[in-house]
Amino acid sequence: MSRRAALARLRLTRHTMRVPERLIVAPTDLRSVDPFFVEELLNGRILLAGRVLETDGVSPFSLELPSHAFAAKLHNFRWLRHLRAEKSDQASALARSIVSDWMAVHGRKLQGIAWAPDTAAQRLIAWLSHSPVLLQGTDSGFYRRFMRMLVLHVRYLRRVAATTRDGATRFRVRIALAMSSVSMPNRASTLKRAGQALNREIDRQILPDGGHISRNPRVALELLLDLLPLRQTYVNLGHDVPSRLIPGIDRMYPALRFFRHQDGDLALFNGATSTLANELMSVLRYDETAGQTFKALPHAKYHRLAAGQAVVIVDTGCPVSADLSRTAHAGCLSFEMSSGKTRFIVNSGAPEFAGDRYVQAARMTAAHSTVTLNDTSSCHFSKSKTLGPVMVRGVKKVIVERAETEDGRDYVRAAHDGYLAPFGYVHERELSLNAAGTILAGRDRFFVPEGKKHQPRAECLASARFHVHPGISLLQTETDSALLIAPDGETWVFSSPGNEVLVAEDIFFADASGMRSSDQLEIVFPISEKPEIRWFLSHRP
Repeated sequence: MSRRAALARLRLTRHTMRVPERLIVAPTDLRSVDPFFVEELLNGRILLAGRVLETDGVSPFSLELPSHAFAAKLHNFRWLRHLRAEKSDQASALARSIVSDWMAVHGRKLQGIAWAPDTAAQRLIAWLSHSPVLLQGTDSGFYRRFMRMLVLHVRYLRRVAATTRDGATRFRVRIALAMSSVSMPNRASTLKRAGQALNREIDRQILPDGGHISRNPRVALELLLDLLPLRQTYVNLGHDVPSRLIPGIDRMYPALRFFRHQDGDLALFNGATSTLANELMSVLRYDETAGQTFKALPHAKYHRLAAGQAVVIVDTGCPVSADLSRTAHAGCLSFEMSSGKTRFIVNSGAPEFAGDRYVQAARMTAAHSTVTLNDTSSCHFSKSKTLGPVMVRGVKKVIVERAETEDGRDYVRAAHDGYLAPFGYVHERELSLNAAGTILAGRDRFFVPEGKKHQPRAECLASARFHVHPGISLLQTETDSALLIAPDGETWVFSSPGNEVLVAEDIFFADASGMRSSDQLEIVFPISEKPEIRWFLSHRP
């Protein structure tokens, strides 16, 4: 049955739904709360996705919303968590009024942004988790309408789950259905089916090394923020926990720690944006897995060099499928470096609330700390409205070598074919970190592989970019070097002997406050004259 036919059938049968009289439990929400949000809400202002909506006492659903991102966050009702900071009857009554308005305006349509599967799944989780706030002091009429709408959400998500976009969205739909199965009165068979479907999604989407199939480090955190309360709800009610849930969570933790920089934030690869430190810590405090951080995620295809106070994380992979490439970035062989409590070299990251133009700009190779050829991305994205922004061509093969040298240096050497078809060259990058963690040595070269039919272009200009975190002060000392100075005074020297190191303006997309200006270091070199460059990041005592 097609998705359209399934929804048509749901509309016809919605009046025959059996509605339970009550909820059994409200799962915990681990996300952070902001008392200021509630204060503004009570004053007629809604702050979401970096925008403000003045309601003037009317329903927000009768107004033109500021942006698509604002609308998605308003409709998913995750913002209800902030009311935990203001457990007053006034706040509960206002939240209940907004939910009631939503049910009146959008509860029947089952279409548009309000019923996008990811939004609907987040809303179901939020309504279940924050039902005590919504139902505080309510009357039986609202209680029954609310319960009826929960049942409608469950039936809707069951029908669209199989055809929902692959990746985190489909995973979240399965989490929402599993959470509803234990939070509402249900038969044992319903709990079992929801748990089995969740098991299949865990096995399919969480790779053996704990990475997520999207290769986005942030996705694991978002999923754990829902999986951990779900696990605890099963345990508290004495239900059998789905067999793959606890092993899946335990598998995700080492991968999450793998992507964590010295400052506590997560690396910015493949759609990751800024991470709230308190949300990350709220997840990590449940980490019962022991042992050292992995040196590599062989299935997610990342490598990590760590020594002394320095950490280097390298992307050595490409998207698993076209569907999963909708949010993937063209950042193959890009890296990030942190030391002490500071990130020095980063990728530009993904903007959380910006328009599509900036979202797509952040996906380009130039927004990553790697090398572009002729200002071209190593992967190309579709502009088709039918296909969506999937990767249509680019990196298909990455060859990786990892080893340690006799003098104790840990290195990774990798090469990708993203520039082979258009320009006839393979890009190879080697990164090595000494045993003391004080010198990161890099080498970038382009070469024509033996036996290949692709003829190299005569004129190819390569640009090696190193995006500097906006918290770092950059001071150019010589034409071939620059100082990177952290707020606490820690200093690293970037140098590339024999090459001109340029300082250029940059944009950091992934700041918690929104996009902000930053700097980048750039080395431009013509391949015909200089197919290889070397560069160094050296700690200054």
